[in-house]
Amino acid sequence: MTGEAKTRLREKRLGDAGSDYLWQTDPELAALDAVPPQSLSYPDYLASYAIELRYPSARRQRFAIETTDGEHIGNCTYYAINYKRGEAELGIMIGNRDYWDRGYGVDAVTSLLEVIFGETGLNRIYLKTLASNTRAQKCFAKCGFTPCGRLSRDGYDFILMEIQRRHWLERELKR
Repeated sequence: MTGEAKTRLREKRLGDAGSDYLWQTDPELAALDAVPPQSLSYPDYLASYAIELRYPSARRQRFAIETTDGEHIGNCTYYAINYKRGEAELGIMIGNRDYWDRGYGVDAVTSLLEVIFGETGLNRIYLKTLASNTRAQKCFAKCGFTPCGRLSRDGYDFILMEIQRRHWLERELKR
């Protein structure tokens, strides 16, 4: 990565539940993810959250995104991990709007790609983003993702994007 890092990725912890709940119940943030806002009560959400932390899925790796000062500002994950096909899907949310449009998303996605391609045998990472979410598309393009298709599902139109390990390595060598 060039320049000074803006973010760190770390394991999720129970203390993240409060901010995660606020973000998942926010209608604007949910709309950017093409999902309805979280409807569980906070106590039910917290119980489910604790179970997920205790028994993580082998098909998903979740991380908290924090600033270098330690403020939890969002989350990222790679999921639907398919080692046989060598691919997984990437997701990110900067939930704290104070950090939008300031390079924190690019920094976090770049860090997540370093983890994925540096520590796993995966060769392709893909994602889908709402066709109307040009801010996210610009972020992903800055990280090396290229459009690879379109998808319509449940009344939403998505842009599909991907990055291959070999393209990521080529980009890293040029840095």
